Amino acid sequence: MSKPTAILLISCPDQRGIVARLSNFVFERGGNIVDSDHHSDLQAGRFLGRIEWEEEADAEGRVALRRELAAVADPMGGRWELHFSDLVPRIALWCSRQEHCLLDLLWRHQAGELGAEIACVVSNHDHLRRHVEPLGIPFHVFPITAATKADQEQRQLELLRRVRVDLVILAKYMQVLSGDFLRAFPDVINIHHSFLPAFAGAHPYHQAHARGVKIIGASAHFVTEDLDAGPIIEQDVVRVSHRDTAEDLVRKGRDMERLALARAVRLHLNHRVITYANKTVVFE
Repeated sequence: MSKPTAILLISCPDQRGIVARLSNFVFERGGNIVDSDHHSDLQAGRFLGRIEWEEEADAEGRVALRRELAAVADPMGGRWELHFSDLVPRIALWCSRQEHCLLDLLWRHQAGELGAEIACVVSNHDHLRRHVEPLGIPFHVFPITAATKADQEQRQLELLRRVRVDLVILAKYMQVLSGDFLRAFPDVINIHHSFLPAFAGAHPYHQAHARGVKIIGASAHFVTEDLDAGPIIEQDVVRVSHRDTAEDLVRKGRDMERLALARAVRLHLNHRVITYANKTVVFE
């Protein structure tokens, strides 16, 4: 088995010596760097980096590691995160009636591709329960109306806290999360069925067909209060022609939605995504 690793993500003002200081920190601890990548946004004057190294410290040692790392990283300004590869994240899959993205993620979970534990599946309909409960995964239904939305979101937040969820994945959950919800739980990834920022909102494939586009796409992005405008993690496209109906675009789009969402989730769970200025750097 491979050794556990520590993963540092850092975003700070660009300055001389960042890579040297961080690499030296790992070296002085006797660590072995197994992956390192960084990017400097010259226009924004920003440094973004990811360093992964073998780290076998116990819980107490990891507390000390964070404290020692803070002494090096905090003076650089910006923000940083430290993760450990042997801590398995807990995710919640949210869905409505469409099943393709949910089934794809369930299959990848069974195949061991996601590297996460599915704590529960949440829906506003009972329609997909039959796919979930036979796998031993709890399925929770929260019917949503305009009158009940606020109360139901509070119940959903209570569930996320109770089952210790780290990330919510909207696998075609056809509801808009409120600002109150996102301020309480900001770690949410959504799949949108268009090549954002084009055709945001409802029925993007029909919008694309009406415009006669030659390429359609799907976009996986972090959710913010601005509808379909959060930082984009992953996108995919496919060519279409005048022979394709709107229904053909929907059918072709489903394949892209599954792949783009799965890649985005895997990248995020592997701590390879940094957000800044409403966009992302992805260290693949």
